[in-house]
Amino acid sequence: MNKPAPLDDDQAAPAKDRNFVTALARGLELLRAFGAGEEYLGNAELSSRTGIPRPTVSRLTYTLTQLGYLKHNTRLEKYRLGPGILALGYRFLANQGIREIARPFMQQLAEATDCNVSLGAADKTSMMYIESCHGSGPLIMRLDVGSRLPMATTAIGRAWLCGLPAARRDAVMTELAEAHGSEWPALEAGIKRSQEDYERYGFCLSEGDWQSQISAVATPLILEDGAEVMAVNCGGASHRLSHQVLVENLGPRLKSLATQILGELQHGG
Repeated sequence: MNKPAPLDDDQAAPAKDRNFVTALARGLELLRAFGAGEEYLGNAELSSRTGIPRPTVSRLTYTLTQLGYLKHNTRLEKYRLGPGILALGYRFLANQGIREIARPFMQQLAEATDCNVSLGAADKTSMMYIESCHGSGPLIMRLDVGSRLPMATTAIGRAWLCGLPAARRDAVMTELAEAHGSEWPALEAGIKRSQEDYERYGFCLSEGDWQSQISAVATPLILEDGAEVMAVNCGGASHRLSHQVLVENLGPRLKSLATQILGELQHGG
């Protein structure tokens, strides 16, 4: 895992802005450090993942525990996310009206193709699923709401990048380059291939780039004239999703799905 540079009160770029509150930023970074399937983390682990000094981490975890955003296990001397975080998450999802509009169309495609169909939004250099639908047959991987995927190697991440205005995309690419270090040239080449696919087909592909046994297509959902961008994908086991199936079947069906969702949004659901 690439460790982000620590937020220094005097040297961190955002902190040059007098309105930027470094302590708040550090607290939020601690909360982001909890990954899917990781229930408990200790101060040392949180410090390692965020680059925040351990004494500062200790003060932040104490404060976040008092506010209900973390729960402390005294036996393990570790923390897990608390009910305050869940409440914020549910409020966010409840306000995402696009989920309610998109889900029936997504479920229909998932059942017709026996694939995962998911709606995602960006979170730094990752994508987070805010809605996910599954087919009824056996699947190699089921990813649900809240799952986080790397932006650079997944179809949904690449599609999101394709949907951005050029200036914003360049800024995100710079962040990705810094996050991935020596791995970036190969990842950048994959993103550029996806941009070419998007220009050619109207959707992006990821054929074993993220997981060797997973292939997918994805397309951006450009909302509010580009003010907000999400993406929707359709994927499953590589052994049944050949390049031809992705390009000639799933991709066009996913484009049609995106058109349906955007049409419903424009007509107020």
